[in-house]
Amino acid sequence: MEKLKIVGLSLLLANSFWSCEKDDICAEGTPTTPNVVIEFYDAANPTTLKTVTNLGVIAPGFTEGDGHNGVSKITIPLKTNEDVTTLHFIQNGADDDTSDDNIDILTFNYVREDVYISRACGFKTLFQLNDGSPVVTDGDAGLWIQSITVDHSYIQNENETHIKIYF
Repeated sequence: MEKLKIVGLSLLLANSFWSCEKDDICAEGTPTTPNVVIEFYDAANPTTLKTVTNLGVIAPGFTEGDGHNGVSKITIPLKTNEDVTTLHFIQNGADDDTSDDNIDILTFNYVREDVYISRACGFKTLFQLNDGSPVVTDGDAGLWIQSITVDHSYIQNENETHIKIYF
């Protein structure tokens, strides 16, 4: 009787694997909703990449965000349920000392496009930055970000730089 239970469970388990179809599992390398890719440049020498030190990126109303240190390129997510994402870019904000924080508020304006991938993966969202005001800066009087340019306004992957920030 015990052997019959083991054989029955084995057949049931094997049947569950045989009944899976290709579109029941979302493959690991399937492209998903892309993040916006931002590169930082030296404002005094606009062709030279510049690394950020203790950069904090946080959404308004949150107490924790992403810290970036010693990099010249970052990726950040945009909201997939709204056409606007506002983030605080905090110079010296990735450490515990808040006395030297310099906050610039960046607002990303875009149109969303939901694209169907498959039954297992669902949808991904692509973004088209607005022509007139794709990224708006609204910080304190001592803005550390001097200028922003948009290289690629259609955000469909993370293989290219979308936005350049000069500081």
